[in-house]
Amino acid sequence: MGLGYPDLRELCPHLIYCSVTGYGCDGPYAKRAGYDVIAAAMGGLLHITGPEGGDPVRVGVAMTDLSTGLMAHGAIMAALLQRHRTGTGQHIDCNLLSTQVACISHIAANYLMAGQEARRWGTGHESIVPYQAFKTSDGHLIVGAGNDNLFKTLCKVMELEHLSEDPRYTSNQLRVANRKQLIPTLAQRFSEKTTDEWFAAFEGSGFPYGPINNMEQVFSNPQVLHNKMILEMDHPSAGTVRVPGPAVKYTGSKRETHLPPPTLGQHTSEVLGNLLQYSEKQMRDLSEAGAIRIQDS
Repeated sequence: MGLGYPDLRELCPHLIYCSVTGYGCDGPYAKRAGYDVIAAAMGGLLHITGPEGGDPVRVGVAMTDLSTGLMAHGAIMAALLQRHRTGTGQHIDCNLLSTQVACISHIAANYLMAGQEARRWGTGHESIVPYQAFKTSDGHLIVGAGNDNLFKTLCKVMELEHLSEDPRYTSNQLRVANRKQLIPTLAQRFSEKTTDEWFAAFEGSGFPYGPINNMEQVFSNPQVLHNKMILEMDHPSAGTVRVPGPAVKYTGSKRETHLPPPTLGQHTSEVLGNLLQYSEKQMRDLSEAGAIRIQDS
């Protein structure tokens, strides 16, 4: 159709052209249909997600799709900076499979450098212990003893100080090697109190812990509310809508209001007429041909 990067580059050498595909713009899988769960499976994410000894599990949100979008965003920002310096654009090739392989991170490094095959650990961690969810008497909580001092703090809060002095658990390497002995002991102790009781015990200790929240709990969490992670806005046809807020805040931005999701064709005339200087006749011809949708005034 003459819309590929080589064609458009001739007309506009400063163009930044980003392609987002399933597997890449070329190669043996370039023509395959790409979906999040397929790329997640091929890229190893499903292999490491799920209960220990159980079946592979799809992540509840399309993280491969979302991560690819973030990769594309960062790449476009970098390309804009490069164009500002050089005046030239470039083609950016983003794809689901490459994103997922890159996001396997230390799991990939363990295999590539040490030949260590990955496995599923449930909520646990293959190289940090304890770093997982535990059942309480009425729910769950998750803890992360990322170093030896934090493990000592955990033992103190749980009134299990003898564990921090046990020669089987004095270093993370030893705790990893002896997880089958340590985890049941911790699990038994966690089961003796409610989730709120444990939260009260951990509060102020400096130890990382948290609940496993459902959606109601997420959006009533005091820190989530403080971070303004709920946006309310007026929509022309749906009334008041509530959506998750932006994850990033900028000190240089004073804008507190956000535009609602647009209706189909809402901004077509504005973009074509004001930004691209299309005439009324050109827009009417495109609309009659079915190429664009212009919202009725």
